[in-house]
Amino acid sequence: MKLLVINGPNLNFLGIREKSVYGTQDYNALLNLIAKKGEEEHCSIEVFQSNHEGAIIDRIQDAYFDGTQGLVINPGAFTHYSYAIRDALASLTIPKIEIHISDITQREEFRKISVTAPVCDKQIYGQGLPGYLNAIDVILKKEL
Repeated sequence: MKLLVINGPNLNFLGIREKSVYGTQDYNALLNLIAKKGEEEHCSIEVFQSNHEGAIIDRIQDAYFDGTQGLVINPGAFTHYSYAIRDALASLTIPKIEIHISDITQREEFRKISVTAPVCDKQIYGQGLPGYLNAIDVILKKEL
């Protein structure tokens, strides 16, 4: 199976920004965690990160053509206001899971709103980095 994990703005700053919220593990730790999961499950998992909305939209659109069979996305702050990313996600009929490291329901009011979740099959939040692995498991086990 070919999966794609997309990370939005500031995710590359894991271990640097707001450690009390996002933890002390850095972005490389997340990449290693996902790579190990791919090896264990014998599937191809590409990870893409960008701080630019257009680049994320381009990668989502590319997934339509490149054989991607499942998508895990942490849109970062774009979660709360990017209708452009929402529309790109809506174009894909593959399984899509929105992931957040922190519990967005227990944070600032604006973080409780997701414009992207309604076009995803599931939303996972508040599980830290292991939430990514849970999202991958949901897609692999077809628990949608």
